[in-house]
Amino acid sequence: MTTESATRTPDLDPAIRPVAGRSLALLRVATGFVFLWAFADKLFGLGFTTPAARAWIHGGSPTRGFLSNVDIGPLAPVFRAIAGAWWADVLFMAGLAAIGVAVILGAGLRVAAISGALMMALMYLAELPFYAVTNAGEPTGSTNPIVDYHLVYALVLIVVALTRAGDTWGLGRWWATTRLVRRTPWLT
Repeated sequence: MTTESATRTPDLDPAIRPVAGRSLALLRVATGFVFLWAFADKLFGLGFTTPAARAWIHGGSPTRGFLSNVDIGPLAPVFRAIAGAWWADVLFMAGLAAIGVAVILGAGLRVAAISGALMMALMYLAELPFYAVTNAGEPTGSTNPIVDYHLVYALVLIVVALTRAGDTWGLGRWWATTRLVRRTPWLT
């Protein structure tokens, strides 16, 4: 057995291929909506995780609530130190919006997957689900010590980028033909 045949993904049955493409497109759009919704809720204070009084447009900080309450693991002081910093708020909100739009549209999925996976990894480090209690001894409420939703979202972003899920019900094919992407293919 050659290395190529050992690592090659088997081709999908031609009857299943369109269903798989549409399923990945739905997964892509749903995941993009998760990011875009988080952006909208923090921007406008829609009352789900962010009350209107703490909306970014009303002077609230999108990072203060989450990061100032990090009380798990050795990085807790680092995350609390950047809670509410203007640059952290801008980077977080720009990331949520850009990742959400790119993933929903299916264009720039590689960049969105890398930046989204990085964002999810940082949020994973802030919550560290393998800790059962906080540094203060309170229960964390973690339901799984290894895999949480941050890792699942990161994996989904990687899968939709690698499978070109933006080509189905998205702008992926068009995006790949633009002059910008032809000059810099890593932007696909």
